[in-house]
Amino acid sequence: MIKPLSDRVLVKMKESEETTKSGIILASNAKEKPQIAEVIEVGPGRLVDGKREPMEIKKGNKVYVSKYAGTEVKYEGQEYIILKEEDILAIVD
Repeated sequence: MIKPLSDRVLVKMKESEETTKSGIILASNAKEKPQIAEVIEVGPGRLVDGKREPMEIKKGNKVYVSKYAGTEVKYEGQEYIILKEEDILAIVD
């Protein structure tokens, strides 16, 4: 498994809907990039003055991420994004 370093987070994006609420089916190039993701792994936190700052994000959280943030990676046939904790805007309940 991929283990992020410092204040980085490994997320898997949720699939976006292919049909609008009114029933219109969108072509794949017309869909917006999804912004809700599931946290798969978190790093240990960043070092500040020799002390490790704890991460606010936990494994299993569903989060809202900045559009186009992070680096896309593919591991064992799955697509993930590695991003900094600061690129996560909110935890979704």
